[in-house]
Amino acid sequence: MSGAHHATVDAHGHAIPFSQRGPESIGSMISFGFWLFLLSDIVIFSSLFAAYAVLNGHTAGGPHGSQIFDLGGVFKETSCLLLSSFTCGLMLIAAERKQMTRFYGWLVVTWVLGAAFIGFEVTEFHEFVVKGYGPTHSAFLTAFFSLVGTHGCHVTSGLIWLLVMAAQVATLGMNPKVLRRLFCFSLFWHALDLVWIGVFTIVYLGAFHVHA
Repeated sequence: MSGAHHATVDAHGHAIPFSQRGPESIGSMISFGFWLFLLSDIVIFSSLFAAYAVLNGHTAGGPHGSQIFDLGGVFKETSCLLLSSFTCGLMLIAAERKQMTRFYGWLVVTWVLGAAFIGFEVTEFHEFVVKGYGPTHSAFLTAFFSLVGTHGCHVTSGLIWLLVMAAQVATLGMNPKVLRRLFCFSLFWHALDLVWIGVFTIVYLGAFHVHA
């Protein structure tokens, strides 16, 4: 082996061959696995975005996006989610500093903002269905409900995850494992914000640009 492969040394300064090194730490494996999970989610959403791009114009004689989307409501929805990403960051900082009061305060604010986002989304879906514009009405609406609904399911799972983390902090405290899980949650939540920026730009703003 060349010297470049003997970067790891023992307590006496002797190089340890790669084949003799121990397994990776649990923290490293969890981090690697979580990044793989996020990458798989990116693949899923990329597929949904591609399907929407292909089916966007297939309205089957029904309405297109600019005729049914309410940008005012979507802007409120977007503001809630983006603001929750900011408060999630403040929550993580408080957790790392073990400032429990601030941690729980920002956790509650993050959860409420996320729940408000879901509330706006459910209201929008309900209004579409009542008007007869459900996911089976056209290929465009099928793609729309699939993309936006999948994102909404992720946000809902994040809200459940956040409640679980609150319970873990209350029972286990701010030990390294809990902090690592909070960090993973933060990555997940920020990733959902990035996806939603794509949804807001491509689906909602794009609909008015195409039919302007």
